[in-house]
Amino acid sequence: MSSVATIAVWCISAAAVIAMLVRPFRLPEWIWAVAGAIVVAATGLLPIRNAVAAVGRGADVYAFLLGILTLAEVARAAHLFDWLAGRVLRIAGGSTARLFGLIYLAGVGVTALLSNDTTIVVLTPAVLAACKRTNVKPLPHLLACAFVANAASFVLPVSNPANLVVFDGALPALRPWLGAFGLAAVAAVVLTYLTLRAICWQDLRGRFQADRDDVSPGPAGAIAAWLVSGSTIALLAAAWLGLNVGYTAFAGAAITVAVLALRSRATVLDALRHLEWTIVFLVAGLFVIVSALDRAGAIAYARDVLHYAQSLGVVAGNLLAGASITVAANLFNNLPIGLVTGFTLSSAPFNPTLAHAALVAVDVGPNLSVTGSLATLLWLLVLRREGVEMSGWRFLRYGVAVLPPALIAALLLVR
Repeated sequence: MSSVATIAVWCISAAAVIAMLVRPFRLPEWIWAVAGAIVVAATGLLPIRNAVAAVGRGADVYAFLLGILTLAEVARAAHLFDWLAGRVLRIAGGSTARLFGLIYLAGVGVTALLSNDTTIVVLTPAVLAACKRTNVKPLPHLLACAFVANAASFVLPVSNPANLVVFDGALPALRPWLGAFGLAAVAAVVLTYLTLRAICWQDLRGRFQADRDDVSPGPAGAIAAWLVSGSTIALLAAAWLGLNVGYTAFAGAAITVAVLALRSRATVLDALRHLEWTIVFLVAGLFVIVSALDRAGAIAYARDVLHYAQSLGVVAGNLLAGASITVAANLFNNLPIGLVTGFTLSSAPFNPTLAHAALVAVDVGPNLSVTGSLATLLWLLVLRREGVEMSGWRFLRYGVAVLPPALIAALLLVR
């Protein structure tokens, strides 16, 4: 590729990613990703056959996203998360600090089992609704949703779509995954909680009063709970056995929708109506853009950085790779950076520990800024939809304090 073509690819890719983050004319993110992909293909910067191959490469990622988000929307439409919020308020017993801890713990569970995007899209509105039923300040509890969504996103292989991207769809089985990431995940989750609680300690003092109107899921909700639970168990079993989690998630969602439609068609229609299926277009566009960047030498540059990090030894190498990927993720969003990292790791042999450190940075690193991950961008949209404003600079002040302890500890403990 000529120098002019290389510069053009970089400019188009940067413009697409920046437009995704800024959202000119308030157009959704997927439009800009698809536009960037169309431009690089239409101008010949990426051959059409390569673009088609790049789109096809993400099939299991699309299946995972659609499956997980469908299960999440079914749970929301069946009021399972509203019911969970009511139970959390009751268990908290009027303690604001205990409420914060329970919300964070619920976020860990939802993220680990149903992905970080689910925590944002479904649990955040439920938490906000719960806070409106009390006299507590919602900010610490909303921040807990945002930070735990990234901090807990490598507890299990299915906790973050970026995990599929970094491992190019070939996720390790559950047992080796826990052996490699278990201690690091615990450290990231615990230190994120402790740091955030220390920062918000003033707002977490005292007690609260809540109304006693509990939301009941009803018969349809009970059926949905069993179906979603069964799909989650099947997903964990697939991860344990090293089977394809993307297609398992999609199959579980399809069965859930089909069975629930026999009992409550309205619940299914509500879930499908709110399903963010355009996420598939976003990811497909990014796959094409990253493929173009690969031809422009981005993968070779990333490979050089990782090779240099590997030459420094395990500790220094993990820290350098983690810091580099964290900076890149917060500048350009972790999904395209995860794609570049996945391409890089598959293009040459690397120490497994370094590859695992790279994934930790892709998952946890975005806790620095609102531009870091798709989950955090979704969190901003959810807050704005509910009338809650959060500026990028305000989030950055929290991220600067919360991220470093969790990220450094995770990078040192990953195996």
